[in-house]
Amino acid sequence: MSQTPDQAAQALANGDLILLPTETVYGLGADAGNAQAVAAIFAAKGRPRFNPLISHVVDAKAAAAIGAFGPAACALAEAFWPGPLTLVTPVRDTTRVCDLARAGLDTVAIRVPAHPMARAVLAAFGGPVVAPSANRSGRPSPTTFADAADETGFAAAAAVDGGSCQVGLESTVVSVLDGRVALLRPGAVTRSEIEALVGALADSGEGHRSPGRLALHYAPDAPVRIEADEAKSGEVLLGFGRGVGDPRWSLSPCGDLREAAANLFRLLREADRTHPVGIAVSPIPMTGLGEAINDRLRRAAGFVG
Repeated sequence: MSQTPDQAAQALANGDLILLPTETVYGLGADAGNAQAVAAIFAAKGRPRFNPLISHVVDAKAAAAIGAFGPAACALAEAFWPGPLTLVTPVRDTTRVCDLARAGLDTVAIRVPAHPMARAVLAAFGGPVVAPSANRSGRPSPTTFADAADETGFAAAAAVDGGSCQVGLESTVVSVLDGRVALLRPGAVTRSEIEALVGALADSGEGHRSPGRLALHYAPDAPVRIEADEAKSGEVLLGFGRGVGDPRWSLSPCGDLREAAANLFRLLREADRTHPVGIAVSPIPMTGLGEAINDRLRRAAGFVG
């Protein structure tokens, strides 16, 4: 049963967990400053504690209260917030975002989500909310309320139904540290869109500051085989493009990358429920949003991206 944003905010204030819809994926949320509540997220997800969490806030002013924003960070925030972009900046307030939420780092990952229900919860709560994807660690992220409830609903005191997630992939993560802007995790805000604003991105060894960087991540129970031209015996083929495979399992029959991104985790889950020998996935172009889709697929298949 879905609760209201005010009920979800009260659960957060009580130190409980919630299921939170965003435009990217559903999150399992907690008060970012409450270490016990944050620990409960790790326990529910089975998540390694060295993996930092993203703090979700209602607007750029709230973001600047917990992170140090220079000119490049401000420009990115103005261009892409609210939306599927996370900025990693030096931490400003270590009480509002506890050490456990930051994985002991001197940086903080911050996002202003665009989903109206998420914004209503954040406004009612009045503080940063960490909300990693509401799946058990390593599993495909949930993009529907039913899948979120099935994965970690047992741990949530309140759950807000925001419908299906429009984007369907986790946010792009960009670090802005020491005057360097680097892409830590690709997502719906593409590399070219970021570079058009701030110039060429720096090489970075800062991947540990971003969530979603484990070698095996987003994986269903069935093994995933990528760059597949056809299905082998017992496999389900997730096709891409006209005439590729069974239309029921197509990420995008017309070869649209945004449609493929929105369908990716849902179809991985639905295919997995048929108990196949494996899940094969057609080649996805590396252009634009394809970089993010391929990143998730490489991790689902057990490769380090």
